Amino acid sequence: MDLPSQIQERLDALGVLAADVEERFVRGSGPGGQKINKTSSTVCLRHGPTGVEVRCQKERSQAANRVTAWEELCAKLEGKLRAAELVRQQAVAKARRTNRKRSARQKAILVEGKRSRAALKAGRRGMTNDQ
Repeated sequence: MDLPSQIQERLDALGVLAADVEERFVRGSGPGGQKINKTSSTVCLRHGPTGVEVRCQKERSQAANRVTAWEELCAKLEGKLRAAELVRQQAVAKARRTNRKRSARQKAILVEGKRSRAALKAGRRGMTNDQ
């Protein structure tokens, strides 16, 4: 399957093999009359490992639709990769926020709260039930 060089470069950058993509040519639908219903100019691409599907019927030419479909597939796969990277970065940032030390001001407020709570509880200890 010969693809334009820029599309092949994008696939290589994503680590996607062109052999993993199922390519089908089907009859079109919608407005356009008899011609669109008789020719198989619509291109359907499905990337097996991820399950991403693209269907393109923008042009009258099968070759033009094929190039457009491959570009859309690359864009969708790049979007999925970016989303996964963003989720990973957010998890790392959350772990960093969770595990960092408290500032001196936060620590002082925490200790003061504990002292006032301890004083409150200490006031309860002095009472006895002598009746």
